[in-house]
Amino acid sequence: MTLKQWSDNGWLRPHKTSPEEIDNLLSMVHRDLADAGKESISADWRFGIAYNAALKLCTILLYVSGYRAERTLQHYRTIQAMPLILGVVRKEDAKYLDSCRIKRNVVEYDYVGGATEDDANELIEFAEDLREDVLIWLKNNHPQLLSNYSES
Repeated sequence: MTLKQWSDNGWLRPHKTSPEEIDNLLSMVHRDLADAGKESISADWRFGIAYNAALKLCTILLYVSGYRAERTLQHYRTIQAMPLILGVVRKEDAKYLDSCRIKRNVVEYDYVGGATEDDANELIEFAEDLREDVLIWLKNNHPQLLSNYSES
């Protein structure tokens, strides 16, 4: 399927982004990855914060592509859009992030201790790598949206 087909199905709606919005989202990613790296925070919270960073990166991809997910299954659709935007090579990454979405829901709403230190560290590393790939994709395809962004 394509993003257009998803939109026709009512899963996405049009969205016009701006350099300011992308800068704000990238700043949130930077903050979240810095916070997730603090070992004084529980593994559950570190995992949840790293998940939020990865989700924001997927949100950037979707916004820049001219869409935003509808409320129903919003996180799921935002994640599943990644291989539609970056290519099928990212299909396994979307599966991984979806499993993280499920685990994040457990540690957020159901019980303590659902994420290990290894889980948190793995997701932090994944999100850091994804950030680099999203920045390269933006620079190559939409450099005008990075006009406000500084990698501080």
